[in-house]
Amino acid sequence: MGVGRALMLALAFLAVASLPAAFALLFCADEILDRVVCGWSEWRERRRERRTIARLDRAIEADALTRDIDLSEFDRTDRRPLEQLAADLRRLGGQRLGGTGRSMVWHGAVLQAYDDRLRLACRALGITEHLGELDGVDQEIERVRVEGVLHAAGLALPAARAGHRQRHR
Repeated sequence: MGVGRALMLALAFLAVASLPAAFALLFCADEILDRVVCGWSEWRERRRERRTIARLDRAIEADALTRDIDLSEFDRTDRRPLEQLAADLRRLGGQRLGGTGRSMVWHGAVLQAYDDRLRLACRALGITEHLGELDGVDQEIERVRVEGVLHAAGLALPAARAGHRQRHR
């Protein structure tokens, strides 16, 4: 019977020693449960987002959109950087709009340089333009269209009238 009592005493000592852990578990059960539930729902949300992105990639065939773009075209040394083209367009556009009191030859040269930069920007972004094929009012209309398309592509160009913001939608 001595072994039974020793075992009973050991179990009683173990129960008393683990009593603080049992109280802590009892009082913090809601916090522990909350952390487990939050972790589970975050994991499910991340998994759902990954699955949605994968489905969207398959639906729009994201690789097919960029498959035909020749990236080496952007690395050519004779190609002007798009940032420099945008700066040229803003400078020439400001001169074109604010050059009152200048000669007709000067206006023609500025307009020709502006159109050249518009063509280069369109070529760099893969936008179709017909500025070289048109003249007169048709060329003006095409210029406004090209400015709108370039603006929609992210190039901020001077306004059609000095002092007004350009709006293309």
